[in-house]
Amino acid sequence: MERLLVVEDDIGIQKQLKWTLSDYEVVFANDRVSAISALRRYSPKVITLDLGLPPDEENASEGIATLQEILSLDPSCKVIVITGNEDKQNALQAIKLGAHDFYQKPINDEELTVIINRAFFVSSIESENSKNETLDYKDSPIVGISPAITKVKSMVDKVAPTELTTLLLGESGTGKDLVAREIHKRSKRSDKPFVAINCASIPENLLESELFGHEKGAFTGAQKTTLGKVECANGGTLFLDEIGDMPYPLQAKILRFLQDKVIERVGGRKPIPVDVKIVCATHQNLREMVLAKTFREDLFYRISEVVIDIPPLRERNEDILLISRILLSQFSEMLSKNVVGFSDNAVQAMMSHSWPGNIRELQNKIKTATLMSEATLISELDLGLFIDKEQIDLLEFSLKVTREKAEKDAVSKALTYCDGNLSNAAKRLGITRPTLYNLLDKYALKASNLSE
Repeated sequence: MERLLVVEDDIGIQKQLKWTLSDYEVVFANDRVSAISALRRYSPKVITLDLGLPPDEENASEGIATLQEILSLDPSCKVIVITGNEDKQNALQAIKLGAHDFYQKPINDEELTVIINRAFFVSSIESENSKNETLDYKDSPIVGISPAITKVKSMVDKVAPTELTTLLLGESGTGKDLVAREIHKRSKRSDKPFVAINCASIPENLLESELFGHEKGAFTGAQKTTLGKVECANGGTLFLDEIGDMPYPLQAKILRFLQDKVIERVGGRKPIPVDVKIVCATHQNLREMVLAKTFREDLFYRISEVVIDIPPLRERNEDILLISRILLSQFSEMLSKNVVGFSDNAVQAMMSHSWPGNIRELQNKIKTATLMSEATLISELDLGLFIDKEQIDLLEFSLKVTREKAEKDAVSKALTYCDGNLSNAAKRLGITRPTLYNLLDKYALKASNLSE
């Protein structure tokens, strides 16, 4: 049974709530001191907090102070503030300070129960996500639970122990370098060097020397023999980033090296065997480049023994907040800032943004926002984003449909599991029987064996 802390000094309301919230283990507190004591002792996931606490029942100063102290001790706690009928201003202030929701008196048992149930549901989802984040971040820097990124992680696990040449495809900023390093980390060569070379960032006339090294006197300025990146990676992994930008003449030499695992330094005549695992990456469409004769077809097939498509962030909606929270935690610590989360508008803006720069863009925006924010929650303005109303409407519609389907499925499964017993089904679902009746009517769910 979930534990709920009710901070309320009115004995009559306490009795009302004790009866209404019988599905929870309810702990009561009358003031700030007893509330903080109960928080430390019971660690409730959800708290209802009357803002009119003694010694300032007519105002909200004591309630606001209690809210701030609760959230400073447990930022993940879901606090539902309860206010007077005309007290919207204090309710909005509480929300800005981090309250999960608010409810205005007089108390309607069923309405408040729905809000509390929802708070527990959100808390459980966040708790599960937190476990996923911890697991992902501990075991792999490739963070995410979306089907697209889950497939990537599965492929990394399979290809890493092999010697197959792997080609990573994806837009700029999707994390191809991160995936390449993870393949190396999970390979048998993890204790050997990981050497990366960006084929697009080195001038064409220097790229061959960078890759294969050169002998002393091979060209003007070559005052000593220098090992290339390929030789430096011997025994480990060589990562050829942006291989689609490699000059066409050099592609033949790379192909020869990949086939024979032997190199010759510039200006040298001695073949040098090299044992490396090869990972390549590009944001280019290599198939189109092959047709256009700007990329060798034989090299394409040689480097694509295994192809991993890394999805853009816009196709990983489930992962945006997961990644954002990890980045925020990192940057808050690095910049010594007390920023603990994102406002609702910030979340909506992030979810509706197309992220053309992918994770790199997300990282830059959160880092800047963390530095510039003066509040504990980052706003959409801090992120430099705006809310696209049309996209938000589509998102909300999609979420509504998904949520209703999940709700209907859950009710159906509970009824089946409890053999049509409504009382048992309501307990399983964590809702009251009147709420279950409403759901049965809402989704036109009927069964011949329903019982009380």
